[in-house]
Amino acid sequence: MKRLITTILCLLILHGLQAADGKIFNVLEYGATGDGKTNDAAAIQKTIDAAAAAGGGEVLFPAPHTFLCGPVKLASNINYHLPAGAVWMASPDESLYTKSAFRENPGEGMVWLWAENLENAGFTGSGRIDGNGISFMGAEEEDAYVLKPFNVRDPRPHVLTIIGGKNIRIHDLHIGNSAYWTIHLIGCDDVVISGITLLNSLKVRNSDGIDIDHSRNVRISDCYIESGDDCICLKNRREYADFGKCENITVNNCTMTSRSCAIKIGSENMDTIRQVVFNNCIIKNSNRGVGIQHRDEGLVEEVIFSNMIIEGRFFSDVWWGKAEPIYITAYRRAAINHKDANWRFPKGATEGKVGQVRNITFSNIKCTSENGVYVSGESADKISNIVFDGVDIILDKTTTHPGGIYDRRPANVDGFVKGSTSGFYFDAATGIMIRNSSVKWGNNRPAYFNHVLESYRVISLSTFNLTGQPARKGISAFVK
Repeated sequence: MKRLITTILCLLILHGLQAADGKIFNVLEYGATGDGKTNDAAAIQKTIDAAAAAGGGEVLFPAPHTFLCGPVKLASNINYHLPAGAVWMASPDESLYTKSAFRENPGEGMVWLWAENLENAGFTGSGRIDGNGISFMGAEEEDAYVLKPFNVRDPRPHVLTIIGGKNIRIHDLHIGNSAYWTIHLIGCDDVVISGITLLNSLKVRNSDGIDIDHSRNVRISDCYIESGDDCICLKNRREYADFGKCENITVNNCTMTSRSCAIKIGSENMDTIRQVVFNNCIIKNSNRGVGIQHRDEGLVEEVIFSNMIIEGRFFSDVWWGKAEPIYITAYRRAAINHKDANWRFPKGATEGKVGQVRNITFSNIKCTSENGVYVSGESADKISNIVFDGVDIILDKTTTHPGGIYDRRPANVDGFVKGSTSGFYFDAATGIMIRNSSVKWGNNRPAYFNHVLESYRVISLSTFNLTGQPARKGISAFVK
């Protein structure tokens, strides 16, 4: 007890010394009102600039205040601290958002809190960073908000965008209510995100949780994430091609819910994504659990998913996915007339190609869903060396949405594949192994529920101790 008291006193003394030395910069003291109505952007920017000029310190957003503001540029060597009861909220004024989140591409949202070449920065406290996302939406429908029309520039703000960051720490915050992506790390190195609660509306399209883009040495742990779109997504966007590979990523002890894909690799990947581990995660009530959705010329390799519980269910076709708990596809991107089509292909090209997905392992994963594991490539050489070890699947129809469908959007082939629902469904791959795994069926078994394993155009498929019976009598357990 004495040691604990001594430690607390030391921390309080240290905090006091920092304040005495001018290392704590209170935004109220630089003109912020914190009334939740006034645009405090100028005062907050003034505070950040003062801290940066002093060589760094802590920018404090004191409670109980709500600091409404437009875009703010962050600076290095600063910890941005929001204690419990403090809120940093995006202004709903769309005219304020003019800087694109994707360089010359203005059609996929603007920045709100942002920085380039940010170093030694922290975001801490149990307060809340709020993107005010619903303010940027159109009418609310049953399964999604309508997106407002726009001409060239999509004004929806991303919450936190860091380009070329180094030594970034994000701890314990509540962050979310985003109109577009929430945390976007581009070309970052040495990032830790831990203990955050990230809550976006499940009806807001494009509301990703954490996007790791051309970044390396990123560690995410002990987070709770709800997002309409992907909760955690690894990618290499073409607009930031100069930053190179996405690699050395670990995600541990997270719980996620999504109406799209809780954990996704792709669909944008024009470079390499490699050496990635997802471990000890729970996925609940998601339209798709784990997805590798490869649509560009890059490479995905050396990825492990282990010790996971996945619970899937159908949502509407607004969202990609058909309740596949595990999903790997490799198809060239569709050449479509879309707002961002010109940014999806190599410069000057009107169509693309797809690279390889290889050396992927799924270990000790328990799945309960309305659909099975789906692996499909445009040719057998695109997906190779996939291992399912201790993957147990329970299939049960729990919604009224029609099934017997796999979702391959966005691809240069039919987006929806109609057929049977099997525990494992493979179409065009090389070197798949299933061992110590099982398929079981729940009480609700529609006519399209069929086989334990269904396989077509697979070179070198091996199974060891794969157990299960077909969904009904008169059909085989294995079709290959």
